[in-house]
Amino acid sequence: MSETVRRSAPGVLRLVRRVPFTSAVVLVMIVLGFASGSLWHAAEDQTWYPWIAYGVPTLEAGRWWTLLSGPLFAVVPPFYLAMTGSFALLVGWAEWRVGTKVTAVTAVAGQLLGILAALGFLILVRGHGWAWADRTATLLDVGFSAGSLAAAAVVSTTLRPPWRLRLRLALALYVLASAVYLGSLADLEHLVAVGLALAVGPRLVRGVRPGPPSRREWRLLAVFVITLQAAGSVLGILLPNEGPLGSTGQPDSGWLDVVITLVTAALLVNGLRKGHRVAWRVAVGWAALNVFAGLVVLVLVVIGLAVGGEVDIDQPGIFAADRLAYVVLLLVLLIGRRAWRVPSRRGRRAAGGATDRETAVGLLEAAGGGSLSWMATWPDNEWFLTSDGGTFVAWQRHAGVAIGLGDPVGADPEGALAEFRHRSETTGLVACLFSVSDDVAHAARRHGWRTAQVAEDTLIDLPDLEFRGKAWQDVRSALNKAGKQGITFRLVTLADERYSTVSQVREISEQWVGEKGLPEMGFTLGGVDEALDGRVRVGLAEDAQGVVQGVTSWLPVHARGGRVTGWTLDVMRRRDGGFRPVVEFLIASACLAFRDEGAEVVSLSGAPLARADGEGDTAVLDRLLDTLGARLEPLYGFRSLHAFKAKFQPRYSPLHLVFRDEADLPRIGIALTRAYLPDASARELVRLSSAKTPRGGRVSS
Repeated sequence: MSETVRRSAPGVLRLVRRVPFTSAVVLVMIVLGFASGSLWHAAEDQTWYPWIAYGVPTLEAGRWWTLLSGPLFAVVPPFYLAMTGSFALLVGWAEWRVGTKVTAVTAVAGQLLGILAALGFLILVRGHGWAWADRTATLLDVGFSAGSLAAAAVVSTTLRPPWRLRLRLALALYVLASAVYLGSLADLEHLVAVGLALAVGPRLVRGVRPGPPSRREWRLLAVFVITLQAAGSVLGILLPNEGPLGSTGQPDSGWLDVVITLVTAALLVNGLRKGHRVAWRVAVGWAALNVFAGLVVLVLVVIGLAVGGEVDIDQPGIFAADRLAYVVLLLVLLIGRRAWRVPSRRGRRAAGGATDRETAVGLLEAAGGGSLSWMATWPDNEWFLTSDGGTFVAWQRHAGVAIGLGDPVGADPEGALAEFRHRSETTGLVACLFSVSDDVAHAARRHGWRTAQVAEDTLIDLPDLEFRGKAWQDVRSALNKAGKQGITFRLVTLADERYSTVSQVREISEQWVGEKGLPEMGFTLGGVDEALDGRVRVGLAEDAQGVVQGVTSWLPVHARGGRVTGWTLDVMRRRDGGFRPVVEFLIASACLAFRDEGAEVVSLSGAPLARADGEGDTAVLDRLLDTLGARLEPLYGFRSLHAFKAKFQPRYSPLHLVFRDEADLPRIGIALTRAYLPDASARELVRLSSAKTPRGGRVSS
């Protein structure tokens, strides 16, 4: 035993030196527990308890020192383990990440402000008929939990997405639920301390700027609020309690309302989780109706008080809390409205020439398509079907422009161009197609369209692929290093993988998105949701412990008759601080695997807004695309990514923008910006337009 202690002593000393504030406070708690006997006898039963515990009675008695002594004790012996453990975990974690000074100030200030604000509030509201306030104002409390939670709230600002928002949301929900359904003095302290810490945390921790929520996070926020409301309805029956808002129990007649609420919530949660526009509209209407009902009741109460009457409301406190939750839900839905852009199947069929995703996939498999054609099946698109039902154009509506994505798919691409243009013009939209091939661009010019090159597709022919020669040195080096470090490659269907694997992929992707100064991009750039399609292949690089170091997703390229003859790179992410050449390893390994399966070609996809030259009908568009590409380069690295793909010795195929005339270009430029940045706010777009043009970039892998 002595040998073990001797060996572990240096590690303990290093830990103490790293977190001196946490170590000192925990040591004082234990020493005082021994000295006072409260480690084995309940402190609240001792005669000296009113002299060390804080509360309204001790504050009014002039025992101000209880604000300093109370946090160092626990009410009963079992609570010592929870108190010292949570303090060591939360405050120690904060001290490790942001330093001793910031942590000490946060913990002490959070504890003192939480106590003083809670006690001050109780002093103001007691004696006015509020039973909970009168009862709570007589209680005493000890413990350092408010300071511990405040430290956790501040340090949450330093986390990377998606954990930053998740932790801050979890803390907020915990203190709110505890305050409403339990309502102890400690819960009131927690609410104040965490609320203040969440507000000042980003300013207190310098250099940290939390990014905007992604589309998935907006959806989760709405789902979280609805789930909390549904859970509150059930808990009100299962766990009745006399809280600050009154009794949380509901009468027996409330079961029908609870069932209706749960069914409605389940339907909305499923639709909002998937980003459906119809679910968003229903949720907005539902929330707005409840907010309006709350306003009507408020008006009736005011009128009743004015005329000297009474308005009887069952559980008025809970009713008010529910209305407030609906206000929060309505704000989330309206502010993050761009997260719900997936049109319903019925809505697509309602307009003439519209079809659904299943029909589009069937046409693609039957007629075949190009390297970008699978992107046309993504659910954020709408699909225009020609009058003969044999060809479709995938498109999106932005800034009054109908942007077709890639080549028309089907038997008659030229006819589809004419019908798509006519349909767009008759509905007041400007028609254009983005990232079409040379063949479609030539056909469009014959029918009076204008064209300009906007990107280049990078293609690797697989049948004779061998990583030999000096040109392939970087790729061979990545494969060799992976073997030496135990990094293995798996080509999988992500939807069939274990939950833990999918969670790692989401974490890597959301970290990458969260580090950008703007929200995640869309249009021709997919994410994890698109990679979960059962027909998409995903390459995983894993170390010996099963930790995912990098991920790529590959979209199928169909020939006529449904045969898959190639694959197109879409998602490309790597873990920060992981295996450095993981992207080269993933692409090379996938190429070899596809070659062995008999595939003919791999496309590394066209980096948007990255071109080798500016050939086209207009210099105006060239300048617009060059400017937009330069602004986005330091954030998304399109041009450096385009250069990175050159190490795989691809052949290049131009991709074009097809449009009607030059007068449409300003609007098309705005629409393309919106298509790629659908979640960016006006402020972020202004910041983007005013950013300095960079001189260099980096690979966004």
